[in-house]
Amino acid sequence: MIISASRRTDIPRFHSDWFLNRVRAGYVDVRNPLFPGQVSRYSLSPTIVDGIVFWTKDPAPLLGRLDELAAYNCYFQFTLTPYGRDIEPGLPDKRQIVATFKELSSRIGPRRIIWRFDPLLVNRAYSIDDHLRAFAALADELEGCTERVVISFVDDHCSDARSVYTALGTASVSHDQQQRLAGGIAASARDHGMTVATCAETVDLKRFGIERGRCVDGRLLEELGACRLSRLKGRYEALPKDKAQRRECLCTESIDIGWPNTCAHGCRYCYATTGEAALRRNLAQCDPAGTLLCGAFDPAVDKLTDHRGTGDARDRSFKFATDELFPDL
Repeated sequence: MIISASRRTDIPRFHSDWFLNRVRAGYVDVRNPLFPGQVSRYSLSPTIVDGIVFWTKDPAPLLGRLDELAAYNCYFQFTLTPYGRDIEPGLPDKRQIVATFKELSSRIGPRRIIWRFDPLLVNRAYSIDDHLRAFAALADELEGCTERVVISFVDDHCSDARSVYTALGTASVSHDQQQRLAGGIAASARDHGMTVATCAETVDLKRFGIERGRCVDGRLLEELGACRLSRLKGRYEALPKDKAQRRECLCTESIDIGWPNTCAHGCRYCYATTGEAALRRNLAQCDPAGTLLCGAFDPAVDKLTDHRGTGDARDRSFKFATDELFPDL
């Protein structure tokens, strides 16, 4: 079983205490976003969890406590963009974030940090040339600290009934703009020993050496853990694509333990924060001692399904040493 922590919020920045409390307890409860009265309980035992993928813009609160995760195979999706507080109002100075990136890399190694330079948008404040200059400068700073970069292009969605495109003074990134951005980023990345992949994009960028990526990547966890994660016990079958994600997404199946409207970064392109009122309400319900990230289980109205020991469709992987069962792979 792979844990996603989390597409919906920045757990390392805002909920490290809660997450590490759940690690110590050995399990976590997760509400179904479509049917909030349904709560699933999952084991966090290192014998069950095949990997943890952290999503963050500022993991500083977790840096001094990484030893508490020593039993787990994990990596970080670390977002570092060229945007200022006009777009990412809740983030510290980018020089501080760069320093945090470097420190995290020194502690866990560059293979376990994926640099997300996304979402890419073009407006009056951020031109294509601005993006390429910023990427080159950041790549120079981060050379040796990461090996992989993820890019994507901003999508429109409604937040407080407002178009993200309208809020950002932008529109969809045209095909020509995508090609120019991708070509420049790929060339600069190569100069600094990095490869580039896209997130949930269908555009063909192979001529730049850019493949479609998996942010939750079972293959990477196999590489990092020197193991094979098989769907079947008797022969190798790669873990499947997560059907709960967008069609364009190629991520491996995982359990996301986050909850929307619990991230205080305030990024104006965010799809997981729908408005200030919902954010304030949910943050007030986040208890580091709770089994759920947000709110509490109420047996009078909630139905709990305990998957520990039985598993659900996403808790049926088998881990083998690379030379134990599949020596030819």
